[in-house]
Amino acid sequence: MIQFCRMTNEKTVAEKLLQVNAVKLNPKEPFTWASGWKSPIYCDNRKLLGYPYVRDFIKSEMCNVIFERFPEAELLAGVATAGIAWGAMAADQLKLPYIYVRPKPKEHGLGNQIEGYYEKGMRVLIIEDLISTGKSSLQVVDVARNAGLEVVGMVSIFNYGFQAAEDACKAAGVPAVSLTNYPTLIDLAIEKGTIDPEDQNTLLNWSKNPSEWGR
Repeated sequence: MIQFCRMTNEKTVAEKLLQVNAVKLNPKEPFTWASGWKSPIYCDNRKLLGYPYVRDFIKSEMCNVIFERFPEAELLAGVATAGIAWGAMAADQLKLPYIYVRPKPKEHGLGNQIEGYYEKGMRVLIIEDLISTGKSSLQVVDVARNAGLEVVGMVSIFNYGFQAAEDACKAAGVPAVSLTNYPTLIDLAIEKGTIDPEDQNTLLNWSKNPSEWGR
């Protein structure tokens, strides 16, 4: 099951995402994802990196979650590319070894898919910026396991709340925790007047069946 953090922190993290425009909401003119899905939301957590105080807050929240939920982690693994920076910052603050994982092996040099030093049997925590369907994140889990690492879980900044992702993480035996989530963000956006209240149902219905929404 994909879990979320304490309610007060969920809302504060969502507020930071809206504050720096890392999240854009437009139910009337939806975005098109690489998968071809139509979406009323676009989340780009890379923007958080450009705001030092917001970046520091997100890093601290992530470290708190790692410390509280995954104290057994001996190694952090950032998912390329968006998870690399967050994983490195968290590993630095927690004084843990760090690696990152490419979506496919490097096509030159040593042909590595995992970059950095690790030893087989180490308990590794995967660091993501966001989880959508969970497919790409769980591919990294497979890579880590094939390399002899024990995956203890996954932490992300944001989660769209798709049932498919929850089912996939459960099937893979990977506990996943997100700092904030889609329903919390929508509630906050309505509270702040960022979106019209009449768009609330449209936005919430999208997350129930994203592959068919807007067709």
